[in-house]
Amino acid sequence: MAPSHPDSVDDWIHSAVGSYWPGAWVTRLEPMQGDASTRRFWRAWLEQGRAAAAPATAVLVDLGPQDVPRYARELGLLPEPLPEPLVLNAHRFLTRIGVAVPAIYVAAPHVRRLLVEDLGDASLYALVVRTPARAGELYRLALDELLRLQGEGSRHPDPGCLAFSVAYDRRLFRWEMEQFLAYGIPAVAPDSDVDDLRGEIDRLADLLGALPRVFSHRDYHYRNLMVQETGGKPRLRVIDYQDALMAPNAQDLAVLLTTRETGEIITPELEAEMLQYYAECARAAGILALDDAQFLRSYRWCVLQHALKVIGLFAYLEHHGKPGYGAYLPAALGQARRMLRADGEWPALSRALERP
Repeated sequence: MAPSHPDSVDDWIHSAVGSYWPGAWVTRLEPMQGDASTRRFWRAWLEQGRAAAAPATAVLVDLGPQDVPRYARELGLLPEPLPEPLVLNAHRFLTRIGVAVPAIYVAAPHVRRLLVEDLGDASLYALVVRTPARAGELYRLALDELLRLQGEGSRHPDPGCLAFSVAYDRRLFRWEMEQFLAYGIPAVAPDSDVDDLRGEIDRLADLLGALPRVFSHRDYHYRNLMVQETGGKPRLRVIDYQDALMAPNAQDLAVLLTTRETGEIITPELEAEMLQYYAECARAAGILALDDAQFLRSYRWCVLQHALKVIGLFAYLEHHGKPGYGAYLPAALGQARRMLRADGEWPALSRALERP
């Protein structure tokens, strides 16, 4: 790979690999599919040479120009400039409490690049789609790792971890749903009166903001959970954790059990089984203070809010030139309708979203 300029990705990864594993070198570098952020990813194939400890592959991450998420910037939730990138700050804490995050081999905050462990391409979603009979087993594995993250994180607060200074509170829930009103409603219910919906949006944010909070991943969905088979047993690994914060217990569950195409995998029966499993384990771990009825109600609120947020976010991304996200709007709309029918306490939202 010919160098393009002194600070090029090619030059940097050659230097990083050679420094971390003396004697190893990069033979190939290919772009990987990213996400909705400005981060970019490449998979690097390595030749070990005399560096026997070097892995076959690693992942180069370009953190992009902006580390603070848009919601945190607009609501003033984090100090700027940050003392270090959020991913490094969260990784240090998650590693300390035993959450299975990928190793960071080389961190270069000054150029906003990382060289990290390659976890492969087998996401929880891909594996469940390939082997649907294992859905219960694999989602319990995801819940076990979530319980570790929430439980150990909540029991061992660290003032040096920025996640503890950010709360999924009434303001943040409400901010996310404003995007639903501004972009989501024109996309999925264009004839609706937005002013008619604001009272219910405010009330939903109030209810969610009053719930007890635990340490939370925030984006704990099937594509951020990678599965590695070791000795015939699956091991779950967690990525995309840099936006961790304090949130209601059920927020992570709403993301895990309902986001995007999850409705094709999680039947109502499996959903009930997973919620019961989580509640029993979370109470035993001392991180769930709600009774069964309160917990299930909080879950329905979180699923509804998450669906409205997703509708607004994906419509916003489509509007701003990031195509492809509109394909997920029907699934999010279906989850919102399911919660509206289950609760029966949101008449204005029901009128808007139940229209053909």
